[in-house]
Amino acid sequence: MNIPFPSGRQYALVLGDQRAVITEVGASVREYAVGGRDVVLPFAPELIPPAFSGAVLAPWPNRLADGQYTWLGVEHQVAVTEPDRHNALHGLVAQVRWEAIEVSESALTLRHDLVPTPGYPFPLRIEAAYTLTEDRGLTLRVTATNLGDQPAPYGVGFHPWLSPGAATVDECTLRVDAATVVTVDDRLLPTGTAPLTGVDDRRTPQPLAGVALDDAFLDVNRDADGLAWIVLGSPDGHGAAVWMDGSMDTWQVCTGNGIPSINRRGVAAEPMSCIADAFRTGERLVRIEPGASHAVTWGMTLV
Repeated sequence: MNIPFPSGRQYALVLGDQRAVITEVGASVREYAVGGRDVVLPFAPELIPPAFSGAVLAPWPNRLADGQYTWLGVEHQVAVTEPDRHNALHGLVAQVRWEAIEVSESALTLRHDLVPTPGYPFPLRIEAAYTLTEDRGLTLRVTATNLGDQPAPYGVGFHPWLSPGAATVDECTLRVDAATVVTVDDRLLPTGTAPLTGVDDRRTPQPLAGVALDDAFLDVNRDADGLAWIVLGSPDGHGAAVWMDGSMDTWQVCTGNGIPSINRRGVAAEPMSCIADAFRTGERLVRIEPGASHAVTWGMTLV
């Protein structure tokens, strides 16, 4: 009897010295390395993907308080999946199978049709197109299309865990292109914002030794190409990096403290279209009209 991998089918992409493995479940990046050096923390195909490793997070990223929200005057309840904080965590597609619709040596497109449920009664078609490129590494474009007859609330994010290479996280530096941090309560739900100052302002790389983060960041700054970056700088002279273009303007960073499957082995660098609880607050929430689509683009590379 052949037991299927928890992460499903595996799709290997190759371009020059770049190699990525994308999984059927979650459309997750299971591996991505450049010249044999890991950019993300890999996980074995026999394992359940740890801590949402590399997954697409939709139709909301991060947390939704009590799994409850009101949309167009109707109250909805989704499953509470973070019981210790009583939140619904990271949407509905990170642990489901996606269908491969285009496959080549260096590119892959996966699709998931989200089935309407009482908690989220909106039929979305979500496509994740991965491409290895020479200049920007592994690039991902995710497009959500509303197949229904009413507007749908929507947010999207991604969950790569950056690798420090042969070093430890405490030996690394972190650069985050953002000027503002989102303040939170004990459930990690937003309460406001505050400007970043001193060593907390990581627009220039700052040491990570002894620093614990699970925070969202706003007011991103961008380079001449319009990209915002997070870079985990290692003593080997390289940096595992995530970038996002102007389609997103929010970061989440987590050092993995207290997460058994991660235990501070890497740093989550998560591009997002909105912060936590957007379904309730409306902040940065996307409204996809019937027949319309919403797309975002981001990527990762070794610098």
